[in-house]
Amino acid sequence: EAQLRESGGELVQTGGSLRLSCAASGFPLVAYAIAWFRQAPGGKLEAILCIRTQDNTTAYKDSVKGRFTVSSDVAENTVYLQMNDLRPEDTGVYTCSAGDNTFCSEKYMLYLHDIRGQGTQVTVSS
Repeated sequence: EAQLRESGGELVQTGGSLRLSCAASGFPLVAYAIAWFRQAPGGKLEAILCIRTQDNTTAYKDSVKGRFTVSSDVAENTVYLQMNDLRPEDTGVYTCSAGDNTFCSEKYMLYLHDIRGQGTQVTVSS
């Protein structure tokens, strides 16, 4: 069974850093693009960045550009999200999902949802 599992979310102060992991099982990450979504309390699900693991091409939304960095480790079948300079508005449930490589762009990353994890909570205190 194809699965994604996120980890690494926790409570952090404003300006702090976190690294989230998205571990795949049951399928090879290299065949897919991976997107990170987040959902703030009471808010909409928002795609924030993606990576094509076959060539490490990335795309970021403006809200996280320059602060968040996505990377992949094909050998570990894992994608990482390094989050720096965290702000209270970054609070939410962060979910990774896999989909077709052609959707990894700023405009179409929201369509990367063929396989979705359960999410991990990130809370940034002010």
